[in-house]
Amino acid sequence: MKTLFSTLAFALAVLIAVPTFAQSDKKIKKEISKKAMKDARKQAKALKKEGFSVAPGQLPMDKQIESTMIKRSKMDDKGNYVWFVVDARAVGETHTAAKMQANEVAKINLAGAISTEVKGRIKTNIANQQLDATEAESLTQSIATFQSVVGAKIGRTTTLFEADRTIGKNIEVYNTIGYSYNDAMNLAKDLIRKDLKEKTKIQEEKLDKILDF
Repeated sequence: MKTLFSTLAFALAVLIAVPTFAQSDKKIKKEISKKAMKDARKQAKALKKEGFSVAPGQLPMDKQIESTMIKRSKMDDKGNYVWFVVDARAVGETHTAAKMQANEVAKINLAGAISTEVKGRIKTNIANQQLDATEAESLTQSIATFQSVVGAKIGRTTTLFEADRTIGKNIEVYNTIGYSYNDAMNLAKDLIRKDLKEKTKIQEEKLDKILDF
């Protein structure tokens, strides 16, 4: 009987606790949104002062920036960011030319952000792995290879913000793009795993641990 009462008490405690955690999480999200809205208005005001505007039919500038800020801070249940978010600016003789250039610059910035994250993850994972000289050198080379090709391997990105302004006879485009964190990490694992298998006979179990991110 005592065990039954203990079980019921535990179950009741869990049921009571769940709404509390849910409310707390909801409150945190509300605070993030509130701060993002305030910062977005401030940034939009500064960009408008520089002469930037968004295309007709698009969401207002502050709303685009607010949505982008929320995506920058969004995390999953493992504490990883959901999005890689990067900015870029470029100038061209036409809007199309400037936009294409800005997208290329943004992709370069995105590749750099992904590479930095991957190197950090691998560095943490190899701390407890005993790699011989050949394996260590091959891993270093594979990471370098990944950095050089990741930009071309990145799939479709999402435009989160775009504005432009006239500078003399030219157009400057300022854009922000996003890319799925999970997609980026899976791409990194595939490319590095394939490259390592071609360069060394590193054990599969050891490779799994190195690429466990």
